[in-house]
Amino acid sequence: MRISIAAIGRLKTGPEKLMADDYQKRIEVLGRKAGITALKIGEWAESQLPTAKQRMDEEAQILSVASPQGATAIVLDERGRSHSSEEFAARIRKYADSGVNDLIFMIGGPDGHAPQTREKAAELLAFGPMVWPHRLVRIMLLEQIYRSVTIMVNHPYHRS
Repeated sequence: MRISIAAIGRLKTGPEKLMADDYQKRIEVLGRKAGITALKIGEWAESQLPTAKQRMDEEAQILSVASPQGATAIVLDERGRSHSSEEFAARIRKYADSGVNDLIFMIGGPDGHAPQTREKAAELLAFGPMVWPHRLVRIMLLEQIYRSVTIMVNHPYHRS
């Protein structure tokens, strides 16, 4: 299974970029043992249109175009469901075992996701009820994907 992350907002040089690169490398190396054949990260600048609705609609179009054909989408949204790390790993394993070839995680801009993005998602995922900045969400998501991989291959990184 291939995993993609489509993010509105770019990481600049700094600690977040270093952490993202580190987790991406870890996932690419260990992920093969868990059936993850690729990890692709795409990032796009935030919309500069004048209203929140226009910005969300433009970003929804960007995320839609970025999504591989037939991909299963998980949209990060504070209205989504939170999982334990074990549950999150089980969700990823379930998608892989059910024949999903492409799984895409979508991170919205400061205004959040447009309704059409949320409606098309296979599921909404939340890192709790708080709203997080895209730079931190990307790191948190990458860490949880890496943790899921370690859970799937019984690596000692995750401790229950």
